[in-house]
Amino acid sequence: MALENSRILVTGANGFIGKNAIVMLRELANVSISTFVRGDDASDLPKLISEADAVLHLAGENRPADEDSFSKVNLGLTTAICDAIRREFRATGRRVQLLLASSTQADRDTPYGRSKLAAEKEVEVLSDEIGNPCAVFRLPGVFGKWCRPYYNSVVATFCHNIARDLPIQVNDDQAIVRLAYVDDVVSAFVRVLKNPEAGLKKGVVEPEYSITLGSLAEQIKAFSECRTSLGIARVGTGFVRALYATYVSYLPKEKFSYPVPQHGDQRGVFVEMLKTSDSGQFSYFTAHPGITRGGHYHHTKTEKFLVIKGKALFRFRHLLTDERFELHTSSEIPQVVDTIPGWAHDITNVGTDEMVVMLWANEVFERERPDTVASKV
Repeated sequence: MALENSRILVTGANGFIGKNAIVMLRELANVSISTFVRGDDASDLPKLISEADAVLHLAGENRPADEDSFSKVNLGLTTAICDAIRREFRATGRRVQLLLASSTQADRDTPYGRSKLAAEKEVEVLSDEIGNPCAVFRLPGVFGKWCRPYYNSVVATFCHNIARDLPIQVNDDQAIVRLAYVDDVVSAFVRVLKNPEAGLKKGVVEPEYSITLGSLAEQIKAFSECRTSLGIARVGTGFVRALYATYVSYLPKEKFSYPVPQHGDQRGVFVEMLKTSDSGQFSYFTAHPGITRGGHYHHTKTEKFLVIKGKALFRFRHLLTDERFELHTSSEIPQVVDTIPGWAHDITNVGTDEMVVMLWANEVFERERPDTVASKV
């Protein structure tokens, strides 16, 4: 079954993983989705499954008031789905692919763990009986956008509270949690859905992360603090990227924006936007018509300028040879201008309107060690 032009039944569609799965599945061409959610009648399953090419079974009970609900939902609902798939096969000869979201706690002797293990065995029996394509995913703690705080995810609770300046509680800062990011989880589901194989398959989500509770709390706090320090963690790859996206998703609407310092004088304004730990900082500045900014050189610091409004004249002078060089640039033809160590440089607004210039420097400015020496061009 190619996933495109297919029909997928998603149980637990209103849950955290379910919401993310449905959004991502709808991005695929011509995939139709039906849902089974808490409160729906299990007697509807045969009809829903008769209209489906695959079942993504995400429904489960995590924290019921009554422990019997673990078995009733985690095992009972899985059994009902397997029975409906059997009936469909016997009636039509058609096999409906089944993916079960289980838990790494399935190997624990707890009511929850036992119910998850029993559900896995039901899927295994179905696969053995009719050669049905099945996959079981034993998931660790899953984190990401739309996860419910104060429920079953410490990441969700920490992100929710820290984003709102509320306290968090860490009982054992050395306790290790195993985590998977919801986008990686859903991507793993999609890969298996695209390539169904007869028999039982162990679903794998990669990467899986491990972190202590203390380190998790400190990293999320650092995300919050970057709004005042302007410093940002290395959020472009891996776990920190996923965790940062998760933290931001918990920001209340009134925190979608935040102020940054602005320094102004008769020439215009200078605004620092973002500082990195090892890749410099980003800023912008303005200049009124006829105003020249700069007039200095650097030994090691390098910069990149991009005029995004107005017209500019850049001038350079070599410190040893006194060689001079000029270039014009404007927002009409975007052009990055590098400043070169050992060359004094300045920039003049040669237009009739205010000039706005983006600036990247390869190091964060330090007042005690600015590497910026005044020198006329």
